[in-house]
Amino acid sequence: MTRTLRIFAWASFVLNVLIIATGGAVRLTDSGLGCSDWPVCVPGSLIPTPELGIHGVIEFANRTISGPLLLAAAGVLILVWRHRRERRDLFVLAVLVFVLVIVQALVGAFVVWQELAAALVGFHYTVSVVIVCIAAAFLVRMYEPGGTRELAVPKPFAMLTHITSFVLAATVVVGVFTTASGPHSGDEDVIRTGVDASVLAHVHSWPGYALLALTLVLVIAAWRLKLPTLRWSIALLAIELVQVGVGLYQARSGLPALAVGVHMVLAALTAATMTVVVMRLKRPVAADAAPEPSPVEASAR
Repeated sequence: MTRTLRIFAWASFVLNVLIIATGGAVRLTDSGLGCSDWPVCVPGSLIPTPELGIHGVIEFANRTISGPLLLAAAGVLILVWRHRRERRDLFVLAVLVFVLVIVQALVGAFVVWQELAAALVGFHYTVSVVIVCIAAAFLVRMYEPGGTRELAVPKPFAMLTHITSFVLAATVVVGVFTTASGPHSGDEDVIRTGVDASVLAHVHSWPGYALLALTLVLVIAAWRLKLPTLRWSIALLAIELVQVGVGLYQARSGLPALAVGVHMVLAALTAATMTVVVMRLKRPVAADAAPEPSPVEASAR
């Protein structure tokens, strides 16, 4: 794969993570309706007017990232197009990211039109996490040759990894419901779900601790069996430990906005790392088709 494709693919991944961070900033500063319309900011003006103050600036800044994000996704798709026959895997992943980025923009429009309905806001975040995972999968496959792949780990380990990924998904979904019931609604006048957020916070911790325990088992098993998933399993465990620490801090400190924002971004990075672990369960069949190390892995050697 060309250097240009790598640049666009990494840009796509980084921008999709960044827009989660800026989207969190919009929500946590009560700037969700800083721009009251879409695609314009307010009727008659594409950009925020002075009357909107800092909330309009924050909301508009988040929208502005959508442009480079869409260009990056389109660039990846265009660069992969010529290789779509021999690298159908990359082509499909590129199409998925591009389509979901467009869908995400439309969901964002409905979020504004529906005045930050909790369910739509939660769905908006979930789609972003899915895009980040697909972009991560693209990065993994981009550094590997195409063709048939085979299982590179024992089947029980692969099954445990998939179970762990399911528990992670459950943790994220419950976390979305928890946030949807919390105080950070995106605007001071928005009504939340009405469910007790403190109860959901406890429910959210259950799959979270299960995820941590399962990941620890994956690390130990990968280390003892010398499996190719070891490095990324360790990375996953490290991120989860930080995530648990942030979660405990925010729960015991009255949900400070910065901690909640960090928790949101770390959730997406945790999901992306889990995606890499799953992708490493298989390897190219050809004995001489060793995967090209990513910049992250190369620097770790």
